[in-house]
Amino acid sequence: MSDVIAVALSALSEKLSDADIDFTAKFVLGDEGSIMVGPDGVTEGDGEADVTMSADPDVFKGILDGSVNPPTAFMSGQLSVDGGMGLAM
Repeated sequence: MSDVIAVALSALSEKLSDADIDFTAKFVLGDEGSIMVGPDGVTEGDGEADVTMSADPDVFKGILDGSVNPPTAFMSGQLSVDGGMGLAM
């Protein structure tokens, strides 16, 4: 597992620890790999998802730490969304 994925797994797990998620989301971090978020928690992996969000690892890190605004990243083409846009929000 890459360091980028390890840090992202930790950050997402902490942010979503109290969330009740009833769908599956996949975060694709370029060549670093993918993270799955769903009812069973946050894991490294590349499976089927209701929504897939793809971004460069630096953009994803910025989204997690608050230095990058997700809607702005989407509108500028730094973040792509495939699937349920409502779920991405």
